[in-house]
Amino acid sequence: MNWKECNIKKLVKTIRIDHELIKSLIDQSNKKIITDKFSPLNQDTASTKISNNYDSLREILEALSIKNGFKTYNHECFTGFLKEILKMEKESYDFDNFRRIRNSINYYGKNIPLDPAKKLLIDITELRNKLLEKLNE
Repeated sequence: MNWKECNIKKLVKTIRIDHELIKSLIDQSNKKIITDKFSPLNQDTASTKISNNYDSLREILEALSIKNGFKTYNHECFTGFLKEILKMEKESYDFDNFRRIRNSINYYGKNIPLDPAKKLLIDITELRNKLLEKLNE
């Protein structure tokens, strides 16, 4: 979904920057990563770890959105935010792919095999780190 469509559908709104909320979202995101490290990556944990890491990434995106003066009410709108506001086109496609995979896990019970899960977790972590850098600019 593009940014214009998100605005028309009122799935995003302009807000005042809330530094405490940004800090809290980053903290929650970090806690998910810390918790995730307690569980080894294997076939039984792969899908759960992907879902958990996606949620951590999404919280960083939410913090970045707020830092830019937006409240986003829909995960799909983060794709438009990345592409059109932050000018991160490749990352917007990557995030949308992660979102679809996470939805297939959470809503359709799909299991992700171990080898693709390893690659996904690396990719999610790389995007999360890149967005954390943007938050610190």
